[in-house]
Amino acid sequence: MSQTDPVGDMLAMFHNAALRKKPRVAVPHSRMKEGVCRVLKEEGYVQDVQVVETPSRTGKPRRALHVYLRYDGDRRPMVRGLRRVSRPGCRVFRGVDDLGKVLDGLGISVLSTSRGLMSDRRARKERVGGEVICKVW
Repeated sequence: MSQTDPVGDMLAMFHNAALRKKPRVAVPHSRMKEGVCRVLKEEGYVQDVQVVETPSRTGKPRRALHVYLRYDGDRRPMVRGLRRVSRPGCRVFRGVDDLGKVLDGLGISVLSTSRGLMSDRRARKERVGGEVICKVW
């Protein structure tokens, strides 16, 4: 697995798990990934996020994120689409006035701001811009 873009890998895991109708995705832990998952939980795209300690071969415990995906009544995933915007090779920053709406407000953008990770809706309320991590709809 590629480790040059861990957040992009996590989004690909979400997409693949949703296609297979899996209830849970296990992702290696990082603070950035945990923050993105927490924003997705606040906005209703995932059901729950848990940080879990798992044993490793060296005996030292490793942390992982267990992300429980959310589905509607017809077993369609709440996350219909994901797109990584800011990549390690090309960072994308937007001011609060330049934040566009995803699908005319049906989706969200996840931003890394000076006040932490948040959705574009919250960033507009708090009048703060930042790095656009991904778009979810």
